[in-house]
Amino acid sequence: MKSERTSHQLADVIDLIGGGTPKTSISEYWDGEIPWISVKDFNNDNRYVYTTEKSITKAGLGNSSTKLLAYDDIIISARGTVGELAMIPFPMAFNQSCYGIRGKKDIIIQPYLYYLLKDSMCLLKSQTHGSVFDTITRETFANIKISLPSIPEQQMIADILSALDDKITVNGNINHHLEQIAQAIFNELYFTGDLSILGDYLTDIESGSRPKGGALLSGIPSIGAENIERFGVYDYSKEKYISLDFFQRLQRGVVKSGDVLLYKDGAYTGKTSMALGGFPHQQCAINEHVFILRTNNKMPSQYFLYLLLRLDENREKLFTMASSKAAQPGLNQNEVKALQILIPNVKLIAKFNNEVEPLFKQIANNALENRRLAELRDTLLPKLMSGELSVSDIVGVK
Repeated sequence: MKSERTSHQLADVIDLIGGGTPKTSISEYWDGEIPWISVKDFNNDNRYVYTTEKSITKAGLGNSSTKLLAYDDIIISARGTVGELAMIPFPMAFNQSCYGIRGKKDIIIQPYLYYLLKDSMCLLKSQTHGSVFDTITRETFANIKISLPSIPEQQMIADILSALDDKITVNGNINHHLEQIAQAIFNELYFTGDLSILGDYLTDIESGSRPKGGALLSGIPSIGAENIERFGVYDYSKEKYISLDFFQRLQRGVVKSGDVLLYKDGAYTGKTSMALGGFPHQQCAINEHVFILRTNNKMPSQYFLYLLLRLDENREKLFTMASSKAAQPGLNQNEVKALQILIPNVKLIAKFNNEVEPLFKQIANNALENRRLAELRDTLLPKLMSGELSVSDIVGVK
């Protein structure tokens, strides 16, 4: 049974707050104690934004048009890459490419407003303006109609969705800690090695491909740079596909558990991830911008290879090799094989593999659980927001 709701224009139940940028030429305005948000700090699926690339001083805050957002205020990217969304966990300033959003008291609560905006994102994006860049304006919010349940029901709906997001955050934090442990074990081992070239420790490097006509809307996932971030972090929202028939005819580029994936051209050169235990998919392939790397018995650990390629110094070497070619920037297989690296004794690598394997398997399990939780959240979201599904349907209250 649907609850009673009241109708509003979205613009009538929120206050929009504009941001700004202190003068970059005045050093006294920067590197202070106040986090300063730009869209690159929250262009992910996390509910809260905890860290920012830049910070400003009180002088920077006082001598610019930026404002301070408070706990549970919402920030939305409004220009260029529009529609990225997050909540604020503690006071932060922000730039002019974003809006701060604060619900009007006694009409809508912040956690519910956050999920309402997520559910309304397609509508918001369809109402953008601008001939060069897509832009969300104040008028955008005036063109969207919403229906609101009572404040107590808003809280209950927000609690259900927040519980899923909270578990996703916990799993993400656990995975970050687990990878830090693996990285510390790797660091103790790596710098005891001798200088070698990577190709001596690889059985193969495989390239991917896509069929003529481009990607499909469904089928077998085809992994590219838009998906790869690092092991345990994968952007499913940018998924592209190939047909089952094309996949079955592939001779190379089919992803297996344990494969290390290396993005090989453009600005993303050197981004690295790993497939393991069904993460990111039980069945998938790579596209033409990605290499699969597999080690031989001289380096008996794909985990070691993954962490090896994630070292800043090695990624920088790969990026420099790729960008040195003016005609067609990118890495070829011979360049990857020629990468100079430190390699410890094979027995030490085998011991390392046994120590970190449980950590990597747990990261994969947590990442897959996060995918299931996100899918459940995204299924519930529109039904709870529209009233099609009531809170009692979820908690079993009659």
